[in-house]
Amino acid sequence: MELTMMKYTQEKKEHVLKLMSAPQNKSVAEVAEISGVPEATLYLWRKQAREAGRVVPGDGQNPEQWRAAEKFAAVLEAAALNEAELAEYCRRKGLLVAQLERWRTEMHAALSSQSSQADAAARAKDKKRIKELEKDLRRKEKALAETAALLVLSRKYEALGIDGEDA
Repeated sequence: MELTMMKYTQEKKEHVLKLMSAPQNKSVAEVAEISGVPEATLYLWRKQAREAGRVVPGDGQNPEQWRAAEKFAAVLEAAALNEAELAEYCRRKGLLVAQLERWRTEMHAALSSQSSQADAAARAKDKKRIKELEKDLRRKEKALAETAALLVLSRKYEALGIDGEDA
């Protein structure tokens, strides 16, 4: 049995990726049936497009059911667009401007909570270190006070011993 590797044009690849993207948002199985391209090839192309930062759900779901990475890619793509470009982008992708804004806000909140958690962990670690250092400092202050007291006593003893010999 001989396996032949089929070659597809870039136009064919772009066409099927558009079918998997919004607003058509067809599933991989549907696109395979329509285009005649094997599902495995479509999954590979979708993976490559995602890695390149494109929004290619290809799962037949509405935008609210997209994966977080796909939502993030859409927010990034739309970040630098003015109002008119943003409206066109949203029409092309089958999105609402409000959806993109909500996703952007959710991403900011998620990033803020992660940094807050990291800050809280760092503060807890710092507090623990401060307590350890304060404990060590108290121990050393006691040792120093004890040493100073012993030094004073030893000098008094020497002074008494020397006075005692003279008498």
